[in-house]
Amino acid sequence: MLITRFFEKGWGKPENLHRVFQFRKIISCRETCFKLVPRDYPVEITKKKTYSDSTLIEGNFTTPLELHMPGVVPEAAQQAHFQLLLPNKWNDEHHKPICIHLAGTGDHFFWRRRNFIAKPLLKDANIGSIILENPFYGLRKPDDQIRSNLHNVSDIFVMGGCLILECLVLLHWCERNGFGPLGITGLSMGGHQCVQEMMRTYREMDARISRTYGQELK
Repeated sequence: MLITRFFEKGWGKPENLHRVFQFRKIISCRETCFKLVPRDYPVEITKKKTYSDSTLIEGNFTTPLELHMPGVVPEAAQQAHFQLLLPNKWNDEHHKPICIHLAGTGDHFFWRRRNFIAKPLLKDANIGSIILENPFYGLRKPDDQIRSNLHNVSDIFVMGGCLILECLVLLHWCERNGFGPLGITGLSMGGHQCVQEMMRTYREMDARISRTYGQELK
């Protein structure tokens, strides 16, 4: 019996598809994509809890895609939520590495990536982690959506557009707060989104890290 059915409502609204495909021309270009998110984009920290070896911070912000294409992102997904896990003591105060972890298919909420990736990474290498909730998943899942079953084909494009710009928000935020070097990783669908992000930002990231540490990256 097939219990997982994607895209039951078809392609999505024609007008939304048209807007998404037009916006793709902008977001697929590294130079224009990077300018879509200002370096001082507002991020709100909502919770902070300190443990013996680490500090867990929660925050949120409005996805920039909603600002550029109002009405395309479902209301439930418009607020991006993330967790930040930091070591209580850095090995070097001038070297505070952070990695953003993107979700694979079906990876709702934060606990799986926090427990199986972020905590071991902190314990073994003293690297901090940002866990970003996917649009259409967990806290951002529309009420009428069952599990990970996206209603429309257009939702996949909306999800990708959201994540590209949301990662830029978090990279800017990390830089403003003195974190670096910065990385992005993901499993399965998250790996695909990671590649999409790096294709649009890696040169800018290299340049910023080079300025921060006073040397050219090899």
